Amino acid sequence: MKIVFSLNVFLIAVFIMSCGEKTDMQSVSLYLNANELFSQGDFQGAAELLSRENSFPPALILRAKAQYFINDLEKAEISCRQAIKYRPSAFEPKLYLARILKEKGERENLKELIESLLSDNPQNIPLLRFAANNFIDDGNIAGAISLLDQAAQFSAESALVLLDRARIHWIAGSKNEALEDLSRARAMLPWDSHVSRSIAQLEKRIMEAQQ
Repeated sequence: MKIVFSLNVFLIAVFIMSCGEKTDMQSVSLYLNANELFSQGDFQGAAELLSRENSFPPALILRAKAQYFINDLEKAEISCRQAIKYRPSAFEPKLYLARILKEKGERENLKELIESLLSDNPQNIPLLRFAANNFIDDGNIAGAISLLDQAAQFSAESALVLLDRARIHWIAGSKNEALEDLSRARAMLPWDSHVSRSIAQLEKRIMEAQQ
């Protein structure tokens, strides 16, 4: 928990330094406390703690997520739109806004937002899966398959990254880390793929070397 908290402090510090305007440190403190509640699953508490926040984008995004998870969709939508107003390029509030629009049945607005998100984030796997599910709801099976094909391609590329890192871990003598990366990589792929076979071969070599 301390590591997560420290990481959040670091990220907020980076955000503050990147802002041209002065950031209210009380807002930062509220955000950090609310983030602690959110990480513990207390979404109601996080939303209430940030209820009066109106100008600090990280807090607005966190409040939107908390409100979404307690199914307060109207307030969550307002928080998302506030966050987008302050940070138009922010991805996360737009994705949550898309989820809200889907649950509210606003199909046309949802379709427009998904198209915008895909144009800016064509390699984002959670977005591709969300968009594919939306296509299925619309009866566009071919479109859904096309998006999932893209997601599978990027998953395979991510698996290759883990495979490369596993090799480096093994060379460096970090066998446990290597096996962990291989396990994660294997979970991303079909069991009979070429990359899966490479993963299995490296796992076998590492296990044999441990004997």
